Amino acid sequence: MSGVGVSDSVAVASDHLAEHLTSGPAAWTRSYRRRAAAADFVVAAVSAAGAALLRFGLQPSVKYLVLSCLLPVAWVIALSIFGGYDARFIGTGSDEFRKVLNASWSLTAGLALLSYVANDELSRIYLLISMLAVTMLDLVARYKLRKRLHRERDAGRSMSAVVAVGHETAVADLITELRRERYHGLEVVAACLTGESFATEVAGVPVIGDLDDTPDVVRRCGAQTVAVLSCPEIDGVRLRQLAWELEKTGTDLCLAPALLDVAGPRTTIRPTAGLTLLHVDHPQLSGPLQIMKDLFDRCAAGFALALLAPVMLFIALAIRFSDGGPALFRQTRVGKDGGTFQMYKFRTMVVDAEQRLAELQERNDLDGVLFKMRRDPRITAIGARLRKWSLDELPQLFNVLLGEMSLVGPRPPLPAETERYADHVRRRLVVRPGLTGLWQVSGRSDLSWDESVRLDLRYVENWSFALDLLILWKTVSVMFRGSGAY
Repeated sequence: MSGVGVSDSVAVASDHLAEHLTSGPAAWTRSYRRRAAAADFVVAAVSAAGAALLRFGLQPSVKYLVLSCLLPVAWVIALSIFGGYDARFIGTGSDEFRKVLNASWSLTAGLALLSYVANDELSRIYLLISMLAVTMLDLVARYKLRKRLHRERDAGRSMSAVVAVGHETAVADLITELRRERYHGLEVVAACLTGESFATEVAGVPVIGDLDDTPDVVRRCGAQTVAVLSCPEIDGVRLRQLAWELEKTGTDLCLAPALLDVAGPRTTIRPTAGLTLLHVDHPQLSGPLQIMKDLFDRCAAGFALALLAPVMLFIALAIRFSDGGPALFRQTRVGKDGGTFQMYKFRTMVVDAEQRLAELQERNDLDGVLFKMRRDPRITAIGARLRKWSLDELPQLFNVLLGEMSLVGPRPPLPAETERYADHVRRRLVVRPGLTGLWQVSGRSDLSWDESVRLDLRYVENWSFALDLLILWKTVSVMFRGSGAY
């Protein structure tokens, strides 16, 4: 696409920018940093004062009074050193929390080392209480700040303007993804297309020229980030030239590699023979970590079954007495490596629901191989409530206890679904299906078939124990909201 008409297109993009961004990125970034620094200082001061009070009562020595006054300053400095105020990680959750933990370990070690070098021993109880308290309180404070930021972004505020560069299809996918997950804080305001394209807009975003126009578009739109998507037209030379141009304006440059669903822990940059190579490790699908995952799943499932037994008994009786049918519903599902098992759920539909499925196939609300209806006439009154809060899934804890399922994993498919799988989709069968997963915390039944597959494959390719814990944490929030369930 030529640069003809760039001025008019930039005007459109500027209007688009004004519509979605209510304050400049520098303003909201500075505001967030000030709030974060203030919260960090306050929690450190409270923690230090609390530790001194618990250890020494109302009469601490001068040394610990001074130390309690210096600890908040040292805590803010430590967080700053470890990137706790880096704009790139604002609102990203795990990255932000990791920096808080790194600052905590390092400051604790630093205080202990300083005490040793100065031959002036610190109270271990004071150090333990103060550092443990400041870490836990700061994690809570950062979580609250992040949730507040996410609410602002849901309302279209505190966003960073992005210019997307690449093929039309790739740009459209990026726009759709960022609109669905607005908490990332990125808003595509203009597109520069590569290849043969005569589109004037992509997914409602104006198209402004091609790769060569990108620096000018960034300056005139006031964008803070350029997202370059993988395409053959952009080689190393052109990418370096673009980076040099963006360096002049301080604009961030983000590159989307071809392996879009492979996350950082599996990738390593290796300089080899003058080339920069991206090394991709194999996913952790076996070995000690998977054994630990299995032990955790079974122990957690056993504990949950013991704790929830009264609730499950009440639900079973309510279903039984509502229409006289069985409380449990058993269905054959496909598990790891294509094996089948009997999955258990609380029955949420009428007894003859399977026989009535054929007459409802034409009313499927989803694309692909899944069948879902927002107002399925087969669902009972009790079943609708159970589905909203995902309580119908509780009997699957028995499947987890038996080792047929995992707490976290891909959605357990039906045999008829797997028969229609494309080759790449069968990749989701190399791990055990899960009681919850990325699909559960990313939209549940509101997701399309393609999006559900993409999330399952992303989980398989990037599995880690920390990812499982994060998904379990988010699942609780999703269940209480009851969104996307039908």
